[in-house]
Amino acid sequence: MVTPAFSADLSRQATGREQRNRQLVRWWLYVVLIVLFALFLVGGATRLTGSGLSITEWKPIHGVIPPLNEAEWLEEFDKYRQIPQYEEVNRGMSLGEFKVIFWWEWAHRILARGVGFVVALPLAFFWLSGRLESRLKPKLLGLLALGGFQGFIGWWMVSSGLSERAWVSQYRLATHMIIACLIFAATMLIARGLAPHTAEPARRGTQRFAGWLVVLVLFQIYLGALVAGLHAGMSFNTWPLMDGRIWPDQLLSMQPFWLNFFENPKTVQFLHRLGAYVVFAAAFWHMIATMRTEPNSTHARRAVLLFVLVTIQAAIGIVTLLTVVHLHPALLHHGVAIVLLGFVAAHWRGTRGAYPADTAIIAAS
Repeated sequence: MVTPAFSADLSRQATGREQRNRQLVRWWLYVVLIVLFALFLVGGATRLTGSGLSITEWKPIHGVIPPLNEAEWLEEFDKYRQIPQYEEVNRGMSLGEFKVIFWWEWAHRILARGVGFVVALPLAFFWLSGRLESRLKPKLLGLLALGGFQGFIGWWMVSSGLSERAWVSQYRLATHMIIACLIFAATMLIARGLAPHTAEPARRGTQRFAGWLVVLVLFQIYLGALVAGLHAGMSFNTWPLMDGRIWPDQLLSMQPFWLNFFENPKTVQFLHRLGAYVVFAAAFWHMIATMRTEPNSTHARRAVLLFVLVTIQAAIGIVTLLTVVHLHPALLHHGVAIVLLGFVAAHWRGTRGAYPADTAIIAAS
């Protein structure tokens, strides 16, 4: 006969085992986030240095090995000289200059492949050793599948710049970027859901507003990707006025009018500016509201930090614009955007609290 005391002891043991497993999985996901962040930075540098089209073929296996001798380097260089970017942008570049852009793109691709292993191998271990809760399995499988799909999207993006244009399509660049951001945000949400939360969940209104902030930041990053794809940051480099006006003209000069929101550099940059103001105002309102409704709470402190991070990102964005997208502030702007996305996702999960205990595991024990 199982006594109540013995049953309670089993329950405590199961709970302790679940917490240890959660900690292991959480730290693995934090490592994944670090590798993803490195991938974002290298990807940003690849775009900003114009290196993304330097490797003109997609070789998922053989492409891991870079050129090993002069003949192989010349072969890669000759392939690059056949595409429009060389003819229109880099005509006359030396082999040494080509190697610089080649290494950026190669590093980006090798990191992307590395992320797959960092996710897949530990996932298999945790799954087969019974350390994964049932709710985590579809989430983590979804992340792995989305990562594989992202590899295809990356090549789909690169291929748009190999035949008829000197740069990749802004539509495909934005798609590639937003899927990467979804992977990063989802990884952060799962990791934070496994972390112990000392504070009670926030009010329902606070949770909803924090969730909408995630959406706003994602949309702002999407607009930033369109700006990057159109090289829209290379013009109208004044602030707070744009083209000498608060509300510039010729924002809807293209026909049909909806093309302006995706293909008119002036309109896209203006929308990115407006998006920054909206995110800034929303983060400020969220901070004030959370401090009023939940004073001295962890949620309020995170809301303050979130607003500070938004303010810093806005300042870096202005510097990037005024310096005509100089490499260093532009790369910093790119990196802080990902940090901001990760923080706002973690904040949203924090307002909701940790995942509830897996009652199936406890009951089975």
